[in-house]
Amino acid sequence: MHFSPPRYLVPFQPKRIPHHFADVLIIGGGIAGLRAAMEIDPRLSTLVVTKDLMRESNSTYAQGGIAGVIDSTDNFENHVADTLTAGANLCDPQVVEMVVREAPHEIRKLIEWGTKFDLDSKGELMLGREGGHSHHRIVHAMGDSTGAEIIRAMIHQVREVLQAQVWPNTFTIDLLTTGGVCRGALVWNAHHGKTFVWAKQTIVCTGGVGQVYRESTNPPIATGDGHAMCFRAGAVLGDMEFMQFHPTVLYIAGSSRMLISEALRGEGAQLVDASGYRFMPDYDERAELAPRDIVSRSIVEQMAKTNQPCVYLKLSHLDPEHVHNRFPGIAKACASFGIDIAKDSIPVRPGAHYMLGGVRVDSDGRTSIPRLWAAGEVTSSGLHGANRLASNSLLEGLVYGAHAGRAMSDAALDEPDMFQAIPLENAEVPRPAARLDTDDIRNSLKSLMWRDAGVWRDEKVLADASTNIDAWIRYALGRQFTDPAGWELQNLLTVARVMINSARLRTESRGVHLRADFPTSDDENWRRHILQRKGSEPEFADVG
Repeated sequence: MHFSPPRYLVPFQPKRIPHHFADVLIIGGGIAGLRAAMEIDPRLSTLVVTKDLMRESNSTYAQGGIAGVIDSTDNFENHVADTLTAGANLCDPQVVEMVVREAPHEIRKLIEWGTKFDLDSKGELMLGREGGHSHHRIVHAMGDSTGAEIIRAMIHQVREVLQAQVWPNTFTIDLLTTGGVCRGALVWNAHHGKTFVWAKQTIVCTGGVGQVYRESTNPPIATGDGHAMCFRAGAVLGDMEFMQFHPTVLYIAGSSRMLISEALRGEGAQLVDASGYRFMPDYDERAELAPRDIVSRSIVEQMAKTNQPCVYLKLSHLDPEHVHNRFPGIAKACASFGIDIAKDSIPVRPGAHYMLGGVRVDSDGRTSIPRLWAAGEVTSSGLHGANRLASNSLLEGLVYGAHAGRAMSDAALDEPDMFQAIPLENAEVPRPAARLDTDDIRNSLKSLMWRDAGVWRDEKVLADASTNIDAWIRYALGRQFTDPAGWELQNLLTVARVMINSARLRTESRGVHLRADFPTSDDENWRRHILQRKGSEPEFADVG
């Protein structure tokens, strides 16, 4: 099952491309990248490269909040236990302990930087509860716009206070390596073309891969660029079979597949089928507050039983004023389709939401490649295991961004300035005569992954998916495209291939990975991680 894509996507020659030097290169402007930037010593030059505008990231679209032990009735042991339970016996307990214990500190830092979290009538942090949590411990902002508010405050801090250099609308094509060591990245934008960015230390904080699926809550930029570029560079990827499907994604013809926050169920919303029957108690005693994998699986099974394309979230039994005040963003979006969320049922179904697998990192965000770091959704840190506990993702980005930022900063300070370009080049390959319709392949890939590697999987459909993807890879991966549409397609194909490999190998059901042909968990054989590196057969590592 080894897979070896081309090392670089485009041709380049150092004498024909501009060069830029920085002490620290941060690829990605979401919560992990911004948090890392805040830890870089001001004596160092920091460059933040973002694929789109700074505010356009998975973090911005996070409707839920940040989990942390704030209330006196809660404790770290509870949060740790809830995370381990959700992770289906695949979390690293030491990582979970570290992240949970640092949560209150990170939340306080966000407040110091100007994040306006929602407060109760006493002026204290309003704490919500979401699926899988035993206590109220989720802090939110602006009701259901937590990510947007956090990113607003962090962007202000990075730009106005730290005055970091930011290159928006800049696509990172590939990491640059020599002798197995990361030296920076090759980037591109529409105005200046390709540029070599040479850096003492580089961190990848590029988010998720949701666009590999037809149904996804992720924004269009989530095309797995970081996963793919790290894989091409030789970094180890782990547990790529674990894609978390959010149970409740708005399902209306003509609408974007908008996430309908888990917080609605935390406030008492009920899931009903087309006949109005509340079905979750039939599947789990926690009903709507069961972890996401259970709720997603239950919805899919209920849809199959009723032969319907969706189920519904019902809030009509709750106080209408509270519903509208608590979820203003969702209320506004649904109202544009004639749905009053306080009175009308909201059509929903699962959609690809959060990638649990990714670049393997240690507790400081180090990857398997020297001078290369990673943080956030692009990583496999050991926190989430086989299923992410709600509202632990923004927390992970904060904690690992901070750890990696400090460690990168120290490493860069210890290294003298060189300002030397490395003689790297990649030859141009002959351009095929036939034009390739990248949109057509992309749409076909997304449909294939949704059908064959969605909530439920089995060997036959996964093998068929692998065959189809390999066919596309043969004629699409070797081409040298000249714009982001082509590079994104190549990244999606790379990520999909690695995901399918892992999904076929894990012959059990665990967390978000559900195999119809292996419906139970197998701790004896599969309480371990699946590791993949370019050009090598998969390897396995024990938990913790």
